[in-house]
Amino acid sequence: MTTVATKDNNTQPPPPWKSLVAGGIAGGVEAAATYPFEFAKTRLQLVDKSKVASRNPISLVLRVAREEGIKTVYTGCSTLVIGCTAKAAVRFLGFDSLKNLLSDDSGKLSGGRGVLAGLGAGVLESVFALTPFETIKTALIDDAQRPSPRYRGFVHGTYTLVKEGGVGAIYKGLVPVTLRQSSNAAVRMGSYSFLKQKVQAMNNDDPNKPLSGATTFLVGAIAGIITVYTTMPLDTLKTRMQSLESKKEYRSTLHCAQRLLKEEGVRTFWKGTTPRLGRLVLSGGIIFTIYEKVIAIL
Repeated sequence: MTTVATKDNNTQPPPPWKSLVAGGIAGGVEAAATYPFEFAKTRLQLVDKSKVASRNPISLVLRVAREEGIKTVYTGCSTLVIGCTAKAAVRFLGFDSLKNLLSDDSGKLSGGRGVLAGLGAGVLESVFALTPFETIKTALIDDAQRPSPRYRGFVHGTYTLVKEGGVGAIYKGLVPVTLRQSSNAAVRMGSYSFLKQKVQAMNNDDPNKPLSGATTFLVGAIAGIITVYTTMPLDTLKTRMQSLESKKEYRSTLHCAQRLLKEEGVRTFWKGTTPRLGRLVLSGGIIFTIYEKVIAIL
C-alpha cells in the first residue's frame, strides 16, 4: 500500500499525520470522481427483484438524469465525499500503523500479515467513519426515489435521522458494514501491498522506492477487481440493512441474508456488481496513486 520501509536503513515510514492527510485527500478525490457508479450500485441494490427496472448502470444513470435531473445522480455525493475523506484517512493511518508493527526486519510485509493489517484498518474505519456516512448516504438515495422526498440534503437528512431515531439511527447496519469493510480492506489493502512488493521484486527495486504513477494505478485497479468479487455479498447486505424499510423487513443481518437467498436467489447478492466494479477499479487506481503522490509531496 504505502512505501514499505526497511527498518534498518535510513528511509523511514511516513509519520502518522502524513498517512492521515494523504489518505483523506485521496479518499475525497476518489469519491467525487467515481460517485455516479456508487449511485447506480445503491439504486440497483434497493430495487426489489419483482420490480421492472434496468440492471444496466449506465442506462440507469442516464434515465435518472433525464427523468429526475442530473442533480439526482449526485444525491448523497457530499455525504460520500466527506465520509470517504474521513474513512480513507482512518484506513491509511490504521494500515500504515499496523503494517509497521507487523513487517519484518527488512520492512517487508507477508501476504498474511498484509491481510491482517488491512482487516484491522477496516474495523477502525467502519466504527469511526464509514458506518454513519454510509447510513446517511443510503437513506438520502433511498429517500430521493420516493414520490415525496423528505430530506433536503446531507445536514437536514442527518439531523432528521438523529432526531427521529437517536444516534443509533446513523449506526444502523454497523455489523454488516464492519463485516463488509473489514473484509474489503483486508482484501484491497492486502492485495495491493502484496502486488506492489511483487512488482518491486521483479524489477529488483528497493522496497522503499515508490512505483511509477501508471504502475501504481494498474496495481490499485487489479486490487479493486479482486475486492469487488470477494466482498459483494456483504456490500449488498449492508445496503439492504441501511435502507429506510429495513426495520420492517429484517430482524437481523442473518435474517436479511436468509430472506434474500430464499426470495430473490443467490444472484441477488452480486446485484450491483457492474457499477461497483467500475467504481472500485477506478477508485483503486485513483486512491493509491494520489496517496503515493501526496506522501511524496509532503
